[in-house]
Amino acid sequence: MEEKAIGVVVRYFAKIGVAAIRITDGELKVGDRIRIKGHSTDLEEDIESMQVEHENVPKAGVGTDVGIKVKERVREHDVIYLLT
Repeated sequence: MEEKAIGVVVRYFAKIGVAAIRITDGELKVGDRIRIKGHSTDLEEDIESMQVEHENVPKAGVGTDVGIKVKERVREHDVIYLLT
């Protein structure tokens, strides 16, 4: 699969298992498959839902901070790759 860096983790909320990510390039949509990679992180996730300011959204573009549910712990500065 081809990977394209589209964002970065800005915060992780452990109690609810949500990563706050900032989109820096391109667009992220519900249904996309992403890879989160960092110093000690490497996992793949399907985007089942995402929120901006506690509102569900179908897609997000450059400069948007979105919250997504993740299965494992992620860390600030981990890079988000869109898998195609």
